Amino acid sequence: MISMSGTVTEKIINEHVVEGEIAPGEEVALKIDQTLTQDATGTMAYLQFEAIGILRVKTELSVSYVDHNTLQTDFKNPDDHRYLQSVAKRYGLYFSRPGNGICHQLHLERFARPGKTLIGSDSHTPTAGGIGSFAIGAGGLDVAVSMAGMPYRIKYPKIVGVKLTGELPDWVSAKDVILEVLRRIDVKGGVGKVLECFGPGIKTLSVPERATITNMGTETGATTSIFPSDEVTKAFLEAQERGDHWVPLEADADAEYDEVIELNLSELEPLAALPHSPGKVKPVREIAGMDVQQVAIGSCTNSSLRDLKIAANILKGHTVADNLHLTINPGSRQVVEHLIESGEMQYLVASGARILENTCGPCIGMGAAPPSHAVSIRTFNRNFEGRSGTKDAQMFLVSPEVAAATAIKGVLTDPRDLGDYPKIEMPRQFIINDNMFIRTLPPEESAKMEIQRGPNIKPLPGFPSLPDTLEGEVLIKVEDNITTDHIMPAGAKILPLRSNIPEISRYVFEAIDPEFPARALEKGGGYIIGGENYGQGSSREHAALAPKYLGVKAVIVKSFARIHLANLINFGIVPLTFKDSSDYESLEMGDKLEVAIGKLRDDVKLRNLTKGNEIELTHSLSQLDAEILKTGGKLPWVKAKIGKE
Repeated sequence: MISMSGTVTEKIINEHVVEGEIAPGEEVALKIDQTLTQDATGTMAYLQFEAIGILRVKTELSVSYVDHNTLQTDFKNPDDHRYLQSVAKRYGLYFSRPGNGICHQLHLERFARPGKTLIGSDSHTPTAGGIGSFAIGAGGLDVAVSMAGMPYRIKYPKIVGVKLTGELPDWVSAKDVILEVLRRIDVKGGVGKVLECFGPGIKTLSVPERATITNMGTETGATTSIFPSDEVTKAFLEAQERGDHWVPLEADADAEYDEVIELNLSELEPLAALPHSPGKVKPVREIAGMDVQQVAIGSCTNSSLRDLKIAANILKGHTVADNLHLTINPGSRQVVEHLIESGEMQYLVASGARILENTCGPCIGMGAAPPSHAVSIRTFNRNFEGRSGTKDAQMFLVSPEVAAATAIKGVLTDPRDLGDYPKIEMPRQFIINDNMFIRTLPPEESAKMEIQRGPNIKPLPGFPSLPDTLEGEVLIKVEDNITTDHIMPAGAKILPLRSNIPEISRYVFEAIDPEFPARALEKGGGYIIGGENYGQGSSREHAALAPKYLGVKAVIVKSFARIHLANLINFGIVPLTFKDSSDYESLEMGDKLEVAIGKLRDDVKLRNLTKGNEIELTHSLSQLDAEILKTGGKLPWVKAKIGKE
């Protein structure tokens, strides 16, 4: 039982700190209890884990999920799945087979535990915060290093208390809670912070509803989001036959937060995030009536049994409007089995909905792309331009209630117009069937397992140590809020290349400047110049690894998103920021630059050799970050460290 005083966040972090000063902004090293990976990031993570040279994972639990790259249009994805399964057997991980479900929904159901630390190679790992885990998204290399038994380092976050009072009205759901938070603080208001929910209103929210809020808290830039572990948590775990995993974990009455956001749930209404940002939020009633060509219900944000029961009962007795199509991707087989048992799956099927696999699917651009110029109404967490697979589609993020009402009416609809809110019954006991998990093998058996590799799995590129002076041209200059989708696109064409860095590097910045890869190679590498919040979005380390392969030496911006900043350090790309953000304007593509980085202990100067001027740059690197960078990245640094032990 965790007994330290303070907030929920403080209690978990402070119990897991193994090194560093416990103070906001200071770097601390955390013991990691659990890890998760998914197949789009996992293949590279396990290649890195193999390179470290550890014989078996050292965490309490590590799970390898297959939920992203499930379209098997050729050998690449199934070969990766076979590799992942063999790695799990060899190194002592659980393996979740293709079609079992979405990693975050499955982990919430079967493995996440209150008071535990979890990092995952997916930015929506904070979903487990809905059950009281301190869960953080990270790059695959950080997950590999944690599996090797080394601590994970973060800057001790500020803690924002999100005080919830009241109770959600009919037709308003947890999605509207997090959309309201985004409306207030936008996509970078959570950077360097943890969003911790408290107050009497939390007692009215189930664990899946809480998980929707913590899942999409990622879009604020927060380190993570978390709820207490209370009697609601206990009931959920007991229904999952995991009652022995419950521990009470709540903030003390005198706990102090660095900031407080107050939300009266009773005053909320249906909301929508407009294209192309999760932070661009308006009430549905203000934009209702627009024609819609696609509705998609699911993703790791809204694919729980609660959400699909609501959608099914709204759709009951109706047929999907003929001007659009409706897709539904359930979060897990448990969700599907319950819908079948209750008869509610029939409501979905009879309505004309297209029932997809229990995977991420359309959310990651893996199938079900909308038509040209379409309006797509989605219960997902991201609506970045082109993420759907259709560059000119307009994606709106909404609750399952808004999505289902829209599917019936054919236009964006405020669900309150439908009349009485359907009542649903959640099971007292969930159907437990773990047959799609392959459990860990004993060490004596796992040591005999042979790892299987397909021809698309290429060796890792080299990571040479950095010189004291970096020279090169400005290869590209980009604006504010550049996402990892801009840097390294997803989708059915590119995702299967995640284990082939030379091939996937051809698509870096494809949506912005398709000539970037060829130019970077021709120039022998160089610099990326960017604006605010560079690298927001996914945890995909390929947004750093592929540019590294192309020779990118440094990224100089106004500010970074947390996970991407860590990934740049991990792969030996120097992350620098302008001391005066107005200096951004003076740099142009083609400028020849020289940056003397030395040991990266102090601020550095950039010399623009083309224009003959100097610019002052700074960074947020710790002494350890600087050491890792100078070594060439985290992989050579870890191998050297383990070799000395």
